[in-house]
Amino acid sequence: MELRYLGFEQQENARAYRFDVLEKGQPSRHFVVTADLALFLTYHVSIQEGPTLCANKLSANLENNVEGSHELTADDLRSHASARTLAEAQRAELRRNTRRRPTPATSAEGSPWRNFGI
Repeated sequence: MELRYLGFEQQENARAYRFDVLEKGQPSRHFVVTADLALFLTYHVSIQEGPTLCANKLSANLENNVEGSHELTADDLRSHASARTLAEAQRAELRRNTRRRPTPATSAEGSPWRNFGI
């Protein structure tokens, strides 16, 4: 199954993201996933992430044979924001735990310049 993003239409405070679903040997099917723009602001999710989030939602709905309308919900955006926060925390922890090059010692014995009388 292949999803093709076709664009969006603004509908007051929501966007309707349009997709074609292509399956080998089948005619293409058209779907729309709606998203309330206020939810993006509430959960600090960039509007540019909308098409990807909607494609993921549509894909999951189709795999689970969900019929009818498709909507990006508050739970979807909350889950995305939580996963992003967790991933950022894990990256920060990795940076903190990464072994760094030791700095040259400041005493004369450990100084890289000890052999030069400096």
